[in-house]
Amino acid sequence: MTLPLDDGKQAFDIAIIGGGIAGITLAIALINRGIKAKIYEQAHAFGEIGAGVAFSPNATQAMEICSDGIYQGFEKVATKNQWESKEKVWFDLVDGYHHDESMGNQEKFLFQLSNELGQNAVHRAHFLDEMVKLVPEGASHFRKHLDLVTEEEDGKLRMKFHDGSEAVADAVIGCDGIKSRVRQLILGEDDPASQPQYTHKYAYRGLIPVKRATEILGEENAVNAKLHMGPNKHILTFPVNKGETMNVVAFCTNSDPWPDSQHLTMPSKKSTAIKEFEGWGRNCVEIMNLLEDDLDCWAIFDTADHPLRTYYKGRIVVSGDAAHATTPHHGAGAGFCIEDSAVMAELLAYSAAKVKGGKVSKNQVLEATFAAFEAARKERTQWLVQSSRLNGDLYEWRAAGYGSDIEKIEKELRASNEIIWNVDVRKMAREAVEDLEKRIA
Repeated sequence: MTLPLDDGKQAFDIAIIGGGIAGITLAIALINRGIKAKIYEQAHAFGEIGAGVAFSPNATQAMEICSDGIYQGFEKVATKNQWESKEKVWFDLVDGYHHDESMGNQEKFLFQLSNELGQNAVHRAHFLDEMVKLVPEGASHFRKHLDLVTEEEDGKLRMKFHDGSEAVADAVIGCDGIKSRVRQLILGEDDPASQPQYTHKYAYRGLIPVKRATEILGEENAVNAKLHMGPNKHILTFPVNKGETMNVVAFCTNSDPWPDSQHLTMPSKKSTAIKEFEGWGRNCVEIMNLLEDDLDCWAIFDTADHPLRTYYKGRIVVSGDAAHATTPHHGAGAGFCIEDSAVMAELLAYSAAKVKGGKVSKNQVLEATFAAFEAARKERTQWLVQSSRLNGDLYEWRAAGYGSDIEKIEKELRASNEIIWNVDVRKMAREAVEDLEKRIA
């Protein structure tokens, strides 16, 4: 069967594969600009895996470009550091490994990273719930696992799904994440870049009630963002749920292969996490002890080893993690997905106006749009993938040329975070549109 399309006269029919943060922000941005967009999500409903995710100033700029509603939804669920004195702090970086008993539950302070917004964390599911309210009825289709995209004689792209259903669109945008099927269709299944690679890092994730964390760790450690550094491991802790919960992500590194390439998570136990951090400082050991008995262990994959050579092929393009799956060590992956959505929406809005004006052919302008998108986004997003991989090793005192030299680590982290935070996303989008204008002139 073919899924129905409405008969509204619009410049394009855009199919978005994937309904995570990348897909849903793009759909909202396009619909707000009068462009017909439909989401095809393989799950039975919208849903985000994981707990806390942080957004920095570049991401909030991008939200506002996409839609005021997205930014307002973020503001509704965002949690900052709970101490006023920490309002602008992104993370306090501390030595989680060594411990001086005379310091009690305080760890050695190393340095602080700050920006104009400070720590702005949301629970992924709560943020997604706010965005779902902005998606019109009929704009989403679920249980749609994409198998193939072919081109019809009339130029339309036909999507074939695993359940036997089909749909047509003028363009297909893959926002289908780290295991992207659209990426495979663009590059070819045999291309090494079509599959993500294991980084030999994995993480235990958990949530701890702040009241309990405060009793054991002290208020400062429980309600403000901390990055606990140490050899071959590190722990992130930051508040979510308006300060009611402490989010914990404990990373470990080893040389072993991930045991199941088909699944990025495996069930684990608190006892395993405790054993991983034996010999660490008191606070880190206590954080592990505070976790629930049953945990998930998450493999950290990315696309750093085999970067994509292109983001598009004809009128099929990838955006978000499908294009540049990154490790979480910059806390910027989700924000860059929203940057992508902002730039893509502005480009497609310009293209739609040109098509409606009868000045260009639909298919040619879409290909030019995706070329301009790649030109605007590829360098910055691929840099993030590599820089984030480095960050993970910096936190664990294992990066070549840095080791445990805190002064050098601090200098590198400050420089790379400035690249992320101090950017004008509106200017980026405007320059992308100017490039597109030249391409279709």
